[in-house]
Amino acid sequence: MPPTHITRRPTAGVRAAVVLGQRELEVLSAVGCGLRDDEIAAALSLPEDSVAEHLARILAKLGLRDRAAAIVHAFDCGLVLPGRGPRTEAGRAAGPRVRLSVLGPLRAWQDGRPLHLGHLRRQAVLAALALNAGRTLSRQELLDGVWGTEPPEANVVPVYVYRLRKALRAGESPDPVIAHGRCGYRLLPGAVDVDVARLEELVTALGTADRAGETAEAVRLCSQALGLFRGEPLAGLPGPLAERERLRLTERRIALVQRKSECQLRLGRCSEAAAELFAVFAAHPLNEPVAAMLMRALYRCGRQADALTVFDRARRRLAEDLGVAPSRLLRRTHRMVLRGDEAGVGAL
Repeated sequence: MPPTHITRRPTAGVRAAVVLGQRELEVLSAVGCGLRDDEIAAALSLPEDSVAEHLARILAKLGLRDRAAAIVHAFDCGLVLPGRGPRTEAGRAAGPRVRLSVLGPLRAWQDGRPLHLGHLRRQAVLAALALNAGRTLSRQELLDGVWGTEPPEANVVPVYVYRLRKALRAGESPDPVIAHGRCGYRLLPGAVDVDVARLEELVTALGTADRAGETAEAVRLCSQALGLFRGEPLAGLPGPLAERERLRLTERRIALVQRKSECQLRLGRCSEAAAELFAVFAAHPLNEPVAAMLMRALYRCGRQADALTVFDRARRRLAEDLGVAPSRLLRRTHRMVLRGDEAGVGAL
């Protein structure tokens, strides 16, 4: 049972908020409530094995010896209050949370239960709000982003928002997830967990690991970030904004694969790098940096002939689809593979 009296250390909460990421704060809060790893995984929609990884990092960052110490710390820093369960760093009572995924077909869940979001145009309005989380979008911005040059005759934006607010209302809470003000609409901060925000957190952590020379950790973070993608981002959603974001997020995914592969090559894991790069090259045969990195990975695996085959395929597609010759990067990689210049290939 939680204690009835707590001696609060005011600096503990500040330290936890500074040292830990948002997801780690949520895990620490759940640990403080005495939840098991499987219960934490269900509550936060995490893979169960990743809960233990989060907890290990929390213990290391806060200098705590074990789970019991983490429970005490969660009470000390105010993440958990007696009889009130977990709360966020702002003190908001944690109720049922809405999760929203845009890194694939748009999906929403509440307590693991899928929510019905309505037709594609209404989903596109929600996607616009999710991709601009924290910022107010005017009615005109929503019209431009979702309908483009063919706006609807009727004033449908308020109707769509009204129906989305009903669909996304968190549990029995009277508070709407979408706020409406004088200037437009926005998702309330902390009301919805959007996977693209988690993606940005992982990319930031990836940069930190990279700068610290923690290559294996960088690979792990890349894998977590890539695991958030469930297919083509915003698949099937209409409108200029969805199209722009689809392209941007697809490029983000490709860049993450390249970054992960670069780290894998540094670790000598060339077969793993080649496998992922093959899949990306098959989907994006005109992406020359991907083709060049795939050639490097194959060469490092001792598959010189396969590396040269990748160059020939890329050269043909560039000529047939775009009428251009391979770039300097691709030609240099080709020459280095032909010469067996492993040092030169690795330096690209």
